[in-house]
Amino acid sequence: MSTSADNDGRPDNGPFDGVPDLPPEWGRIVIPDDPAELAAEAAELRRELRSQARREGWRRRLGLPSASSGPSPLRLSLLIMSIALLATLTSLFAITWPGPHRPSATGRSSPGNPGSPPGRSLPALDLVGEDGRVVPLRGLLPAVIMLIDGCTCGDELDAAVRAVPPGVAVVAVSTRRTVPSARTMPPPGGGMPRFLTDPTSELRTALHLGAGRGAPAVVLAGRSGQLLRTVPESTSPADYQADLPRLLTAA
Repeated sequence: MSTSADNDGRPDNGPFDGVPDLPPEWGRIVIPDDPAELAAEAAELRRELRSQARREGWRRRLGLPSASSGPSPLRLSLLIMSIALLATLTSLFAITWPGPHRPSATGRSSPGNPGSPPGRSLPALDLVGEDGRVVPLRGLLPAVIMLIDGCTCGDELDAAVRAVPPGVAVVAVSTRRTVPSARTMPPPGGGMPRFLTDPTSELRTALHLGAGRGAPAVVLAGRSGQLLRTVPESTSPADYQADLPRLLTAA
């Protein structure tokens, strides 16, 4: 498509004469005779328009200002305040939410409620006897097992030996070798406690018992190894007296 110059030197636009001239920065504009030659440019323009429409749609859903209108200071401030408030509430909720109850390792179990959950068993450990030989702990059941680290526990051992029914052993376990005290004499009709050494404190660890604090931890285990009661700190047989008969009847 060609143009000719008029009398004053300006190009003659033919049928478009009288239409304002295009900006010079647009460069040379060529209008093809066949519109199909503009198909690629038209497809690219349609893609850009669709992408812009999707962006504007998401901005409307999120309450954001249009890209063409510029950000609204009020909306931007409200959005920042909402995010900060949500983060604060989430932190407070996480701090104040009550977690699972964890019983204290040094708390004493009540006489009417066994300290060990049903189904727990005494670990099958091999400990060291008074003569230095290996002694299977389960081979002494049924038994009242007293972990005596952190205390002298002579009175508690004497009281336990006198309290247990015939056929139930009293076993004293410590991380250091313990020599039986001469004051721990067999009661009438009773026997002496067995002293075993657990050098690595495997039994206390397996039963989740804390370190001794001046009183022995007491564990009642039936003939099959079932734990009938665990008392983290015991001061007298009254803490487990009610469960002693069960040691002879438990499977």
